[in-house]
Amino acid sequence: MRKTVVFLSDFGSSDGAVSAMHGVADQVSPDLKLEDLTHDIPQFNIWEASYRLAQTLPYWAAGTVFVCVVDPGVGSDRKSLVALTKDGHIVVTPDNGTLTHIERRIGLNEVRELHVESNRLAGSQKSHTFFGRDVYAYNGARLASGELAFSECGPILEEFVRLEVEEQRREGDMIVGAIDILDTRYGSLWTNINGDLLDEIGVTWGDYLQVRITKDNRIVYGYPLKLCKAFTDVPKGEALMYINSLLNIAVALNQGNFASTYSIGTGEGWKITFSKYNMP
Repeated sequence: MRKTVVFLSDFGSSDGAVSAMHGVADQVSPDLKLEDLTHDIPQFNIWEASYRLAQTLPYWAAGTVFVCVVDPGVGSDRKSLVALTKDGHIVVTPDNGTLTHIERRIGLNEVRELHVESNRLAGSQKSHTFFGRDVYAYNGARLASGELAFSECGPILEEFVRLEVEEQRREGDMIVGAIDILDTRYGSLWTNINGDLLDEIGVTWGDYLQVRITKDNRIVYGYPLKLCKAFTDVPKGEALMYINSLLNIAVALNQGNFASTYSIGTGEGWKITFSKYNMP
């Protein structure tokens, strides 16, 4: 077992929450390597936590344990999970949808319910609002150190919470998909639609597409945009389409923030469509 624990949360870094999780893991075994994926997930944003896990996890060696704590239901009757991915990573997380993108992109070998009361930090039994410290960091460290075996965590679960994802697809001359995530610092929209679908509807560089973005079937944005190789293919402040580093379709403002300008979000209920547009 690789003795590495990687933490992800929506805690930020302005207080001692992250340090407390590190401290608990260090007490389990001082030989562990403790790393952080990010603690800047927007508060309660399960979708973004799910995406960032799947985005980052494949670049870590098999056996690495990920502790994901974006948990708006903390202290409720929601389950706690330990998952083994098809490429050999372990994820400790609440049962609230944070395994969605990992299951879809990487695959899961097995998911078990973590028995909380028999697997928690000594002396924390009366605390119900900091599972990140008392349950997830503690057991993530035990798994990474070999003190706890995956098979000992609890019973196998066949059903767990999955987020609803708008599948990428072609509908005639229209391409449909979801806004997977925002390119956070720049406000670009990264979709789950592979750029190869543009070839199927006869679109190439310099062409315009009609873009429509909806939230729960309410139109939020609907204008034609140019498919560009570089942001500078349009004037500063103008919107464009491009192919991102994952080879998926993306939407941006040249030297601007598309998401904040047009109040665009990500997650369940957000849908984006593209169709070829002939400029008048």
